[in-house]
Amino acid sequence: MGLRDVVQTNQVYTLSFLPTIEAPPGSDAPIPATLERDIRTTTLSNGIKVITESMSHVRSVSVGVWVGSGSRRETPEQNGVSHFIEHMLFKGTSTRSAEDIARSVDSIGGNLDAFTAKEMTCFNTKVLDEHLPIAMDVLSDLVLNPRFDQEDIDKEKGVVLEEIKMDADSPDYLVHEIFSSNFWKDHALGRPILGTRDTVKALSREVIQDYYRAVYTPENLLVTAAGNLTHERLVALAGQRFEKLKPAGPLPVETAPATHARVSLRSKKELEQVHLCIGVPSYPIPHEDRFHCYVLNTVLGGGMSSRLFQNIRERQGLAYSVYSDISPYTDTGCLMVCAGTSVESVRKLVDSVLKEFIELKQNVVPDEELRRAKDHLKGSLMLSLESTSSRMSNLARQEMHFKRFFSLDELVESIEKVTAADVQRVARTFFEQKQIAMTILGNLDGLKIGREDLVC
Repeated sequence: MGLRDVVQTNQVYTLSFLPTIEAPPGSDAPIPATLERDIRTTTLSNGIKVITESMSHVRSVSVGVWVGSGSRRETPEQNGVSHFIEHMLFKGTSTRSAEDIARSVDSIGGNLDAFTAKEMTCFNTKVLDEHLPIAMDVLSDLVLNPRFDQEDIDKEKGVVLEEIKMDADSPDYLVHEIFSSNFWKDHALGRPILGTRDTVKALSREVIQDYYRAVYTPENLLVTAAGNLTHERLVALAGQRFEKLKPAGPLPVETAPATHARVSLRSKKELEQVHLCIGVPSYPIPHEDRFHCYVLNTVLGGGMSSRLFQNIRERQGLAYSVYSDISPYTDTGCLMVCAGTSVESVRKLVDSVLKEFIELKQNVVPDEELRRAKDHLKGSLMLSLESTSSRMSNLARQEMHFKRFFSLDELVESIEKVTAADVQRVARTFFEQKQIAMTILGNLDGLKIGREDLVC
């Protein structure tokens, strides 16, 4: 298939960022270093977008096939099917066995991986640039031609059930799952990506195939790649393999979930530590004030110099691990504080977290602290784009969530625009007693904490 056989948009994005690097001896001014991003987009005739970023200074190529649906799309009865299909796609195709799939990439020194999230699934590979055709052939084969043999389904159920047990033995994972099930109660976002033992056992071959056919459609697929490649070559390779896939029509519109400020105490006597999550609603991914929230999160618990780390771990010694994190989705979000401590220190730790909420509401962040938070975010942004795999992922996420690409200049400018008043306004919006959700897991020994203890 040639390029004339595809519908081309060929939008070219040249993105520049001018960081400061050290000046040579004797120089009075820093030298600007330019980092350009050569991003190009082509849409195949069946609607699948192919997006590339050329990085001529490397020898690797990372390619991803992205499905714009994750566990969020599942009904309660289907819970876990997205993740199960991810597993099944590695079990063999019409031309390759599971061992053939593994050997095809291992034999050229590459890696092949996949993950399922709440709102997306990704199959990706990273290889030397000379092996791009092999990588595309293997990746497209497992995505487009799964066998779904009944024998393989029965075996893989055992594998996934063991995965569920493994995660249930991890208190960090378990406390997050309990928190999510309460925070997004009665919505798919609150259900586990892996599913439950009952839902996985109940998955039939018919349910799996029907869900696969409904989700793995041109309207819901995206191919991205970054590394030492040409856009035209990847478009030709993708077109040869993906253009036969027939469009299936518009995807159903998903409803935005409500958040629930529930307080849940779960006893698990075999645990040495008490694990807790304290969370409030936050902005969705595309919200115009999202950078205000990113800065607030960085100040609160985004690193070793954050308030939570310094006050709770360093000054009081209440916890080894304490941090805050943001979980943003298409139409909702959550800002969550997580920590582990002794049952004797739980109440003091909760009070300390609430004091940080109050401080952020009542007083603006000092200039020096705000500067550190912004520089931390900018540094994290730059470091996150150093590899071909991270750039490949960045292309997909920007396309899926924003339908455009932000230059590094734009992102840095958005961070720099955030003021101390913006951070305070976000804190006052979300840090309210009636909005705070909390989950505590451990050997609680009669511990009682309720809504009345969450004053902020």
